[in-house]
Amino acid sequence: MAFDHRGVQLRDEVLATLADLGHDLVDLGTDTAAVRIDYPDKAREIGEAIKSGDAERGILVCGSGVGAAIAACKIAGIRAAICHDVYSAHQGVEHDDMNVICLGSEVIGPALARDLVGTFLGARFDGGERYVKRLEKIEAMERSMSNA
Repeated sequence: MAFDHRGVQLRDEVLATLADLGHDLVDLGTDTAAVRIDYPDKAREIGEAIKSGDAERGILVCGSGVGAAIAACKIAGIRAAICHDVYSAHQGVEHDDMNVICLGSEVIGPALARDLVGTFLGARFDGGERYVKRLEKIEAMERSMSNA
């Protein structure tokens, strides 16, 4: 999990949810709004943790969730999305193998953050042929664009 300086206001709720669910966590900070921390830096850290195998999934929080999602999706192999509703939080994993959920601390409150994190972490990729085929297309796009 990682937070920029604006996302930190959901930090306590995300930590509590992870503890309640019994998940091990990699805490990439930040824990204060007093120091400006840019979301692209946190997106890179989340991506590196997932790609290295130090984490299976990521929770990335900024003010709106938008910047975090944009930045995280620039990393090959990272499938990030803003989720401010429970349906997207599980469907994104089940159908799209989403591995990073992006939340906006200025958009949702602590109770919804708890629901979204729990739903995201509880969901599993369906593995159906049509979903795998779509992921293969995304991987092909990543490979072809990495040479641009």
